Amino acid sequence: MDLAYLRAHPEHLPTFLTHQRIRETPVSGGDICTASRLTLDDGHSVFTKTWPERAGRPVPEGFFATEAAGLRWLREAGTVAVPEVIVALPELLALDWVEPGEPTPEAAERFGRELAGLHRAGAPTFGAEWVGFIGALPQDNSPDPGPWSDWFARRRLAPYLRMSVDNGALSEIETGLVEELIDRIGEFGGDEPPARIHGDLWPGNLLWGADDRVWLVDPAAHGGHRETDLAQLALFGGPPHRERIMSAYQEEWPLADGWRERVPLHQLHLLLVHTALFGAAYRDAVSSTARAALRGVGRATVDR
Repeated sequence: MDLAYLRAHPEHLPTFLTHQRIRETPVSGGDICTASRLTLDDGHSVFTKTWPERAGRPVPEGFFATEAAGLRWLREAGTVAVPEVIVALPELLALDWVEPGEPTPEAAERFGRELAGLHRAGAPTFGAEWVGFIGALPQDNSPDPGPWSDWFARRRLAPYLRMSVDNGALSEIETGLVEELIDRIGEFGGDEPPARIHGDLWPGNLLWGADDRVWLVDPAAHGGHRETDLAQLALFGGPPHRERIMSAYQEEWPLADGWRERVPLHQLHLLLVHTALFGAAYRDAVSSTARAALRGVGRATVDR
């Protein structure tokens, strides 16, 4: 099987893998999927993701189709580097291989400019035309005209707050803080038309390539607020050369006044996803981030 054959007959890939007709090398694929590098007969490499048997349940319907749709949509903007989708089947996803490289200041600056271009490509509404996932959890992508603040509260904060309460990850204190944020979200300002965003842009979803570019992988792509991508990028220590990324972004498309105060609000979505998925280990992060967000709108009594 070479690349031309694979493009013409993507449905044959599972059979070739089952019968070990392709050289397969395990690689890191994140916390959810099993990942491999496939070397085809023409020497071309392909990255594949499959739902792991250890998950104990079948792949969620539309899981890989959603990722494929998001990758293609981001790639259509012609700005940030995004791997080409080679195969998208219900049970697996195959992408063109990106050779890893080292982070450089030059790549960071280019990425900052390209990310601004991606966001500027826009979206017809908040949400998307495809089913949503964030990690292994469903995410409501129902198209919504906004405004952003109302949409973000209803679609990106409240559902994961409920999940986190239901699994015992959050106490009444953290729950009250997040509920207050949801009630007061209109006070933050910064509403903008929907941008074309990655949607899960923590630093682990940046791939620094040997071509001295930054590639986007593992998206939860949809129409959202550009500040969400940038706020998520600052989580968990941030990527190498983050200040270079931000400076280049600001030169290309300056952010609205008050964006720094809104960073915790935007980060709270992904942190609530973590408490919904992984439990109380992220409780303190939700608490401190919610308090910081409330301070951003002038709440004087958040230290309860």
